[in-house]
Amino acid sequence: MHATLPLLSQTDFPALKRRALDTLQLNLGYRCNQSCLHCHVNAGPKRTEEMTAETVDVVIAFLAANPGVRSIDLTGGAPELNSQFRRLVLAARARGLRVIDRCNLTILEEPGQDSLAEFLSAHRVEIVASLPCYLEENVDRQRGNGVFEASLRALRRLNDLGYGREGSGLSLNLVYNPQGPSLPPPQAALQADYKQHLGERYGVVFNELFTLANMPIQRFGSMLISKGQFNAYLNTLREAHRDANLDGVMCRSLVSIDWQGYLYDCDFNQQLGLAMGDGAGGRLHITHATAMAIDETPIRVAEHCYGCTAGQGSSCGGALGHDTAAAPSCGT
Repeated sequence: MHATLPLLSQTDFPALKRRALDTLQLNLGYRCNQSCLHCHVNAGPKRTEEMTAETVDVVIAFLAANPGVRSIDLTGGAPELNSQFRRLVLAARARGLRVIDRCNLTILEEPGQDSLAEFLSAHRVEIVASLPCYLEENVDRQRGNGVFEASLRALRRLNDLGYGREGSGLSLNLVYNPQGPSLPPPQAALQADYKQHLGERYGVVFNELFTLANMPIQRFGSMLISKGQFNAYLNTLREAHRDANLDGVMCRSLVSIDWQGYLYDCDFNQQLGLAMGDGAGGRLHITHATAMAIDETPIRVAEHCYGCTAGQGSSCGGALGHDTAAAPSCGT
């Protein structure tokens, strides 16, 4: 059983307003073939929540009616486990949209996913793949025994298709997050270490490394509570806050949509139940939303938002600024 998390919505985090909507981030469900210690959505093999075909129809209709949306960002759980994943990719690419798949790599070896890598390549889907370290021991400790080797096999397969290779146009970015309650090291320096280690030892190439701070919610937050580290980690995030990072946080131009179709300012707010309001005291559903109507609306902020503005900053696209306070290492 997970520990009860303290109330995070009482905060003095700076007020923010939305800009024009550019990206829909869709959580296609919480089912996953892994159960990672840092998972902020508490995903795993036993979760059953899944976006239905009917909700996907509404999403596709929203894209058609709101041409200012230029990207969809597919996440989960393992988004590829949703039976509507490929239909959604095809619909978005037919409209010329950028499509991002938040991939855990090991999904490529799951039953029924034999053709997944080729599908992603054929439709030029950008892959953002979680690999929390370049050291086997650290990855397996965080994600489960054998995950590192399975991830390497997936990366080599993607490389063989052209992903991560210069001039291919097939983007393969990796994601790092710390092993515990600490801020990520500087992104540029750690990226250089990743490229050197994975390239020289395993022959693996990729485009960029994104460093993300762990959010004190769901499974990771419960772990902090159980170890008595929750308040100390929140203080770490607050003390490292930088106003300069506020301009680049993802919630300014992104909307997160949960598996039922409700809208949130970000995926983290989704997990805390901090939905965008419909103006009548309820939650805003994509069926009744337009991109123009949510422009310039206030963003719901809470204590966890300091995780996005601490140090070099953290977003779905990696660091927002520069921080040279920590040595580059994926062992922290």
